[in-house]
Amino acid sequence: MKTLVCEAPGNFRYHDSDVPVLTENHTILKIKTIGICGTDLHAFEGKQPFFNYPRILGHELAGEVVATHGAPGFSVGEAVTFLPYFHCGHCIACRNGKTNCCTSMKVFGVHIDGGMSEFISVPSDKLVHAEGLNYEELALVEPLAIGAHAIRRAGVTASDTVLVVGAGPIGLGVMEFARIAGAKVIGLDIHAGRLRFCEEKIQLEHSINGLTQDVAGELARLTAGDMPTVVIDATGSLKAINKGFEYLSHGGKYVLVGLQGGEIAFSHPEFHKREATLMSSRNATRADFEYVISCIKNGLITPSNYITHRVGFSEVKADFNSWLDPATNVIKAMAFMH
Repeated sequence: MKTLVCEAPGNFRYHDSDVPVLTENHTILKIKTIGICGTDLHAFEGKQPFFNYPRILGHELAGEVVATHGAPGFSVGEAVTFLPYFHCGHCIACRNGKTNCCTSMKVFGVHIDGGMSEFISVPSDKLVHAEGLNYEELALVEPLAIGAHAIRRAGVTASDTVLVVGAGPIGLGVMEFARIAGAKVIGLDIHAGRLRFCEEKIQLEHSINGLTQDVAGELARLTAGDMPTVVIDATGSLKAINKGFEYLSHGGKYVLVGLQGGEIAFSHPEFHKREATLMSSRNATRADFEYVISCIKNGLITPSNYITHRVGFSEVKADFNSWLDPATNVIKAMAFMH
C-alpha cells in the first residue's frame, strides 16, 4: 500500500508499505478521505511543538471497515470515523473522564503515525458510526469537535458575547458552535479573505480585521462597552494570544484552543481585577463527536462549506506546500483515495 511520510520539515516522500494485520481489539480501515489540518501544516513547516520525524501525518479521517475485532455493533463495509486521541485509561485525567487530556496522550498522526496511508489499524473502541454522513462529512467531524469541545468547556450560553480570534478551520468551528449555543459571535482575523469567507459561508454577523481596524474600539462598540464575555483563541500565535487578554470583559473567560511553543504573558492587575478565568481546551471527547454528528444531521452545520481544495492522495505531496501560502485562500484541503 502507498503511504505518505513527512521525513523531515519540508520533506514528504511516498513509501510502499505492508497492509496492517488485524490484531486483538483493533480494526483495519481502508482510508477514503483525509482532512489536512493546521497541525499537519505546522509539522511540515517544522513549527509543531513536541513533534518528531519521520512521521505519517493525518488525523482527520474517514474510512471503510475492512476487518475488525472487538467492535460490537460495527461491521465490515461500514463507513466510520474515529477518535484519534489514544489515552491510557488509568491516569488522573482518564479516571476523571477527561480522556482528551490524558497524561500519556498519543494523538494519531502527531505523537504516533497517522492516516496518510491506504490502510490503517486503530483501536476498535475509538470507532464512531457514520449515522448517514458521507466520507467527506465524516472527515470533518474531528476538527469540528475541537470547536464543539471549546464551547462546551467555556459553558457558552445565549447570554454570552463570544470573540473568536482566528478564522481558520478550527476558529470557524468554534464560531459555528457558539452560534448554535445562541451566543452573539464576533470573528477576528488579519486576513480579509478569511473574514469574507466567514460572512458568506457561515453567516458570521460581526467581524473585525485586526490589521485595518481598532480592535478594542470595535469590540467596545459591538458590546456597548462591556467587551466579550468569552474570548477564544484559535490562532496559535503568541502575539495574538497575549493580545487577547485585553479584549476580555470583567468576569469573563479566556479559552486557548490554539497551541504555540512559547510562554504567554499578561498584566496580572488587569487580569485580576476582572476576576477572569483562563483555561485551555485540548482535543475532544466522544460526546463532542456525537454532538457534531447530530448537528450535521439536523442541518445546523454544512460541512461542505469548509472545503476549499480537493485533491487525490497521489497529489498531496505536490500540492501541500501551496497550502501554506495565504494567497491560495485554503480553508480546508481534503485528500481522497481513489
